Amino acid sequence: MPKSNPSLDMTPMVDLAFLLVTFFMLTATSRVTEPVIVDTPSSFSDKLLPENVMLISIDDKGRPFYNINNSDVREQTLAKMGQQYKINFTDAEKKRFAGMTSFGVPIAQLKEYINMDDPHRILVKSPGIPHDSLHNELGDWIQFGRIEAAKQAKTQKERAEKLGRDFKYEPLRFAIKADAKTNYIAVKDIIKVFTDKDIYRFNLITSLEQGEVKK
Repeated sequence: MPKSNPSLDMTPMVDLAFLLVTFFMLTATSRVTEPVIVDTPSSFSDKLLPENVMLISIDDKGRPFYNINNSDVREQTLAKMGQQYKINFTDAEKKRFAGMTSFGVPIAQLKEYINMDDPHRILVKSPGIPHDSLHNELGDWIQFGRIEAAKQAKTQKERAEKLGRDFKYEPLRFAIKADAKTNYIAVKDIIKVFTDKDIYRFNLITSLEQGEVKK
């Protein structure tokens, strides 16, 4: 009987590969570079940090950086800070700020900082957010962030009730992430900023002995 060599049509597989590549390209988001690298001390805790969190990072020189991971709350918090310090942030600047990560510049420099491209922003030597008794901007960021997070939770609850849906709310948590080389006094000062705002429960970020970042 005549024999023919078997053949395999690779066209469907190639099409599928291109579809997967296109899907990942369209759905992936670029990672925003953090302005500060914090080498946290190790511990044996294995509890994960919650998603709804306000994080204050402290570098090895004791400079504090602020971040809150909810983009809508970030945007509204910036608007409140602008009103407090008489700085007019445009809608475009608010949107851009909402997509940023942590920052460590005074409010007077923030407008310029927001409008920088990411490569130029990395080169900025952030002085840290002022938190002394005369210029406690960090305390204002914490206070306004807490207020806006509570407002958003209330709005979401009312919307869910109108639609007849259950509302599961994870309260805003507060966390401090300090470098292992940070002087204890610098960490103590940040804790005082929290306690001055009647916040007495917060998480201290450490690294597991295996290297995973935990609470």
